[in-house]
Amino acid sequence: MATGGMTLKSLPNELPLDFLNKITKNFSDELLLGQGAFGSVYKGILDDGGVVAVKKLAENSPVPRDTIFANEVQNIMVLEHENIVKLVAYCREAQNKLVQSNGRYIIAEITDTVLCYEYLPKGSLHKNLFGESSSIDWDMRFKIIKGICEGIHFLHTLPSPVLHLGLKPQNILLGDNMTPKIADFGFSRIFGQDQTRKNTRSVVGSIGYMAPEYLYNGEISARSNIYSLGLIIMEISTREMNSSSTDQKHARKYIDGVKENWTLEKIMSEYIELEEHGFDQVEACINIGLQCVEIDQKKRPSIENIVNMLNKLPVSEEV
Repeated sequence: MATGGMTLKSLPNELPLDFLNKITKNFSDELLLGQGAFGSVYKGILDDGGVVAVKKLAENSPVPRDTIFANEVQNIMVLEHENIVKLVAYCREAQNKLVQSNGRYIIAEITDTVLCYEYLPKGSLHKNLFGESSSIDWDMRFKIIKGICEGIHFLHTLPSPVLHLGLKPQNILLGDNMTPKIADFGFSRIFGQDQTRKNTRSVVGSIGYMAPEYLYNGEISARSNIYSLGLIIMEISTREMNSSSTDQKHARKYIDGVKENWTLEKIMSEYIELEEHGFDQVEACINIGLQCVEIDQKKRPSIENIVNMLNKLPVSEEV
């Protein structure tokens, strides 16, 4: 496959590993953007100066690479939405490599699996919310909340709905003008047109963002997705981080703290710069977040209801 003079607009869907080695300097630490349980992400620099984010999936990923590849390439690559990170290309290439096995070296066929996404230099929502240089005002926070909800609404209302089972601030990236984009669909699930829930024996993700019915019973539904969304909305609105992303009990303690402490009086003291419509927005978002994390999933609002509630809130005349 010819790759000379490749630009972002001319990238084919499938790329050779040699090309990815070239644009990442052989997956150099110098171009490493981040690491996670599923692999490492590198900056890939194209001939015209364009940039892509190149994720090399880890061999020891908690979700098999075949599953991640199928979820991302077969399910997500065709989707186009302002609030969904775009998967632009992929590579799945087998090579013979010298590996150690039972104390001796052998030649084995190793398959490298690599995914290329649009590059978003502002990084994750988590970093922007809780990093040292975080300074996001309420109007931008409200815009981010609405954008995330629009992205989930798009996924939930597809002919075959997609459920993202890893929703958390680390898996939401920020693009130009702080537009939120949902990323990392490695263990997403696609539902049939008339299907409302599934069960799985493989529960994977950050425990602190998991709905109880998913964590304890492996039950997947749109309502379990809404639970994770509720925690994210509360984190954005209160500027307080979910106390632990690895412990369900800590997450419930965080939820109880928001319910008890975030009165209108506290909102007005924490957001002293806001006018009345701003206080109404913060209060409504916190209440929506709390509805989303009800233990009884039947009490959680649908994403359609959430989007409608957000769109009905008063806005500044300047907006």
